[in-house]
Amino acid sequence: MNPDVRVRDGWREALWAFLGARGLLTAISVIGGGMLALPPGQPPTDAGFPNPALAPGWHMAVTALQRQDAQWFLRLATTGYSHGDNSAAFFPAFPLAIRALDAVPGIGPLGAGLLVANVCAFAALLLLHALTRFELGDAAARRAVLFTALFPTAFFLYAPYTESLFLLASIACFWFARRDRWVWAAATGAVAAATRSIGIVLILALWVEVVAQYRRNGRAMLPRFVAAAAVAIGPALYAGWWWLRARDVFAPLDAQRAWRPDGGQQPVATIVDAVQLAFRYQSWWLLDLTVVTLAVIGIALAARRIALSYTVYAAASVLLPLLLPLASRPLLSMPRFMAVVFPVSWGWAIAAERRRPPETATLVASAGGFALLAFLFINWQFVF
Repeated sequence: MNPDVRVRDGWREALWAFLGARGLLTAISVIGGGMLALPPGQPPTDAGFPNPALAPGWHMAVTALQRQDAQWFLRLATTGYSHGDNSAAFFPAFPLAIRALDAVPGIGPLGAGLLVANVCAFAALLLLHALTRFELGDAAARRAVLFTALFPTAFFLYAPYTESLFLLASIACFWFARRDRWVWAAATGAVAAATRSIGIVLILALWVEVVAQYRRNGRAMLPRFVAAAAVAIGPALYAGWWWLRARDVFAPLDAQRAWRPDGGQQPVATIVDAVQLAFRYQSWWLLDLTVVTLAVIGIALAARRIALSYTVYAAASVLLPLLLPLASRPLLSMPRFMAVVFPVSWGWAIAAERRRPPETATLVASAGGFALLAFLFINWQFVF
């Protein structure tokens, strides 16, 4: 570990990675937007927020990422939640940030959503650079930032989605915990857990870190265990709001189950189903399996070089969604979820250090996947 790392030292490399990914995404949006026929049932209207213009044109530089769940977040930021429409499944931190910025005259909800997402994306890359330098050194930091910015589903970081805010808050949580600043770790972890439900796994990872710090330096465990558990304040406040609003503290959980009505399943069974469907149908099922497999390989490659708390966090981030699959598409949305599991990029950075595979090959393959999946996403194809 390098305790002398400063966050601001990596701003150039973070900025170049951000601008490169954002420039590629803008070019794909303007050139490729509207090129494919709309699939059946697209664009959806269940969110209740007006869909953008579908015809190609320069407007795609702004509107191309207003797709799928982005419509829900923009609706929640403008008109709020309703009991019974499953909007409770979408946690509140990101819509609240959009609403706060939308209060500035002339920005509008879409502009506010894009601004929040992109500022958080750049800040997340900057903090990831610092955390990677702290853990793995300068060369790994440069590679990790590039691989994260151009991960095949990283375009969600620049869209009005929760991914960028969650990535920033989760990296910040580890940044503070590893430097023994537990009050800030609890605060940023609570923000992450109020942004996406998966953020609750940070508690388990932080408890592992508490034990590791006790064994390494003899630091008191009880106050740190309490600080780690305080991550639950984020979702607890959200559940409490639903109790005050509709006397339904379980509304967020019930809504998430409604989006996945097929019930729970063992992760191994989900993996088996995913592999079988990928070989049977290829198409979206094979894309899902490919991206998730690349993420799992990255986690495995990193595991021997990083603290156990990171591996626990990454593994839990993969395993928890496998417990509640959609029978017709078991890995639905998991490629998007993998974009924010930052130890994945560490694994591929470590592999590039050994030139197995070389950095250029990894970067080109990742950018190619980014371009393909972004093109499909902005054309309302089934990339969620």
